[in-house]
Amino acid sequence: MRKFTLSALVLALSALDLSAQTSTPPATDVAAALQRRYDTVRDFSADFTHQHTGGVLRRKLVEQGTVQVKKPGKMRWQYESPEDKLFVSNGKRLYFYDPENNQVTIGEVPEGDQAASAAQFLAGRGNITRDFDVSFTDGGSAGTYALKLTPRTPEPEYDWLEVVVDRDRLQIRSLTAVEKQGGRSTFIFSEFKENVGIPDKTFEFHIPRGVDVIHAGRPKR
Repeated sequence: MRKFTLSALVLALSALDLSAQTSTPPATDVAAALQRRYDTVRDFSADFTHQHTGGVLRRKLVEQGTVQVKKPGKMRWQYESPEDKLFVSNGKRLYFYDPENNQVTIGEVPEGDQAASAAQFLAGRGNITRDFDVSFTDGGSAGTYALKLTPRTPEPEYDWLEVVVDRDRLQIRSLTAVEKQGGRSTFIFSEFKENVGIPDKTFEFHIPRGVDVIHAGRPKR
């Protein structure tokens, strides 16, 4: 009787293990579901923590703030800690305002529909299943999927992206860009609010009087 019970237990555990292995859908299916989900999001706001590790000494910089995004291509990143600074895109131009240095940098938003940066990806540029080779990576935690997105057309600003979403709602928890020089730039999101009707005027930027203005290519995000 005991032998039969042990054998049954082994079979049950084997079945549970197989069930656990097959419960995770393929990465491409998760990516397709995420794209369908994200196509329904017209705008969103969130709090963010931005962690950047890079340079020869691999120093880590941690910043915090709020973000508002409205498709197509409109963004407002208000950094609040440790220093105030502002990134604004009206869909055509990018503005970076650095109050400490009394400086505004102006760049053009890239043409086309490619996700030329991690932030542009959030703003609705690009398509996961069309523009990326998708696989799972180890960056997630319990209750999340972590997807590695390798661009099919090489991008100048990053090698690949990692997007972590929760399994229940497929809401983005974090987005990481792995840079060509080895740096990593990660945005961790909280207090996500979707389709709240953010007005277009949120993404207007008026250059303050007396600041130095620099015209350049698109600033990195």
